[in-house]
Amino acid sequence: MGRILITGGAGFIGSNFVHFWKARHPDDEITVLDKLTYAADPSQISALGGVRLIHGDIADQATVHEALESATRIIHFAAESHVDRSISGPAEFIRTNLVGTFTLLEAARQVWAGDTSCRFLHVSTDEVFGSLGGTGRFTPESPYRPNSPYSASKAGSDHLVRAYGETYGLPVLITNCSNNYGPRQHPEKLIPKAITALAAGNPVPVYGDGLNVRDWLFVDDHCEALSLALERGLPGSIHLIGGDCELTNLDLLGRICDRLDQRLRRPAGSSRSLLTFVPDRPGHDRRYAIDTTEMKQALDWTPKVSLEEGLDRTITWYLRRDPR
Repeated sequence: MGRILITGGAGFIGSNFVHFWKARHPDDEITVLDKLTYAADPSQISALGGVRLIHGDIADQATVHEALESATRIIHFAAESHVDRSISGPAEFIRTNLVGTFTLLEAARQVWAGDTSCRFLHVSTDEVFGSLGGTGRFTPESPYRPNSPYSASKAGSDHLVRAYGETYGLPVLITNCSNNYGPRQHPEKLIPKAITALAAGNPVPVYGDGLNVRDWLFVDDHCEALSLALERGLPGSIHLIGGDCELTNLDLLGRICDRLDQRLRRPAGSSRSLLTFVPDRPGHDRRYAIDTTEMKQALDWTPKVSLEEGLDRTITWYLRRDPR
């Protein structure tokens, strides 16, 4: 039986990972440490057996030590992650993403006391690498060039994790992932925001010209990649996880619109007419894309869920929660 600490396990990717891990390791004891902010939903994991939820802040030393206890693996999801919120209020991003990660690292260093069989997996984002031009993809060797308070705070946390591995020998791993989507995501994010607004017949804002490009990954594929990294990854390794699915925001929204028109039996084009262009946000990166070669070679992983299947599963989940 294993003991694993999952920070942010009541959030989007975290709660999906709790379900994923529990289904494959039913005897493991899972402790979820979550601040239960607006973006968390404890009901997503409350029905699972063998899961203990601690309502607490990862920046609080006593709470972190209590949560860590005898856990030999940490998977660190907890983060403030919405770029728009980081622009209007960056302080909380610094506290959670930097101070919180530092507090976890210090606790792991003290509790594990040099035990290299333990693992600290830090879940990060491709946004730390900044914006790409029309060609090229991010690799583990890409330079850090964050352009928002959110991505800067995540870049700082990546550097802290790496430094604790180099300086103290803490058995750390880092993953940087492309845009996730799927069930249980807070509706402030693009895909659930579009689904819920369009289903209600409300307009959906599109930043700028809508041609910003993102690489989309279904959350279950991300969970599988993280599981492999935690079980097989070597201390000090950095793995980039992407969906091999680049789309402009406008193209993505158009596909969601067409699916909703079919699902809700609306005239073709009805939902597309609700897309509303608005001024671009500050520091809006133009393009992200990840080279998944390393993940395929090192961990024998490749994304399995196509965009078509992933969008259908996601739309179904949100419509069941709010049927129209």
